[in-house]
Amino acid sequence: MSQQPAPAPAERPVALVTGAAQRLGRAIALDLAAHGWAVAVHYRQSADAAARTVAEARALGAPAEAFAADLADEAACAALLPAVAAHFGAVCAVVNNASRFDYDTVDDFGHAAMERHWRANTAAPILLARALHAHRLAAGGRGAVVNLLDQKLWNPNPDYLSYTLSKAALEAATTLLAQALAPVLRVAGVAPGVTLLSGPMSAAEFERAHRLTPLQRSSTPEDIARAVRFVLESPAITGTTLLVDGGQHLMPQPRDVLFLAQDD
Repeated sequence: MSQQPAPAPAERPVALVTGAAQRLGRAIALDLAAHGWAVAVHYRQSADAAARTVAEARALGAPAEAFAADLADEAACAALLPAVAAHFGAVCAVVNNASRFDYDTVDDFGHAAMERHWRANTAAPILLARALHAHRLAAGGRGAVVNLLDQKLWNPNPDYLSYTLSKAALEAATTLLAQALAPVLRVAGVAPGVTLLSGPMSAAEFERAHRLTPLQRSSTPEDIARAVRFVLESPAITGTTLLVDGGQHLMPQPRDVLFLAQDD
């Protein structure tokens, strides 16, 4: 989309939210826009949806712009944050929300599936954190990274094997990046529960899955967006993960909730 003149960098802190054209990334971007942030809306293919997110953020009074990049492509990923900084003048935060989520199990696991998930879900967040660190070193001041994880890392089951392994690696990377990039950057995680209908799950199955927690409700997009903003705005939080899942991680489950919520 055509780019509009950017505001002066001092007006609002700028956050890059990956996968912000729709679903959870959109909710995060709009929550930040409503609470004093300028937002860079990253997308891979959903240009029309990204344009709508940008329009909604601007309607909230926030500077916003869309940026396309295939995060599985190392060169494209490396170019993303410099492009956002060139437009806005400075970037304070990265929210690594974009994620690949394909089904596999140990029976059909292979190098190709693992690599696809690794590139999008693990390597890209590391590259973007590194880029933000270099940018903040040059610009002066500090910044923050929030990685979107998954409650199933604390409540494991073997479904979605490659996805789960890539998120487990990202959870470990959250700790390592918090160590390596301090004091310039804080790095923390937010782990949602059953937040949005996905994959082959029906609306009725989603409602059942959403209630399979001690609180009898899992997370909503608004819950996750609020948690992300809390971490970004809390200067003493780093190297840890906030589980926002209604306590789902406290209930051992042998299968993914998709299967547990299906009709008999």
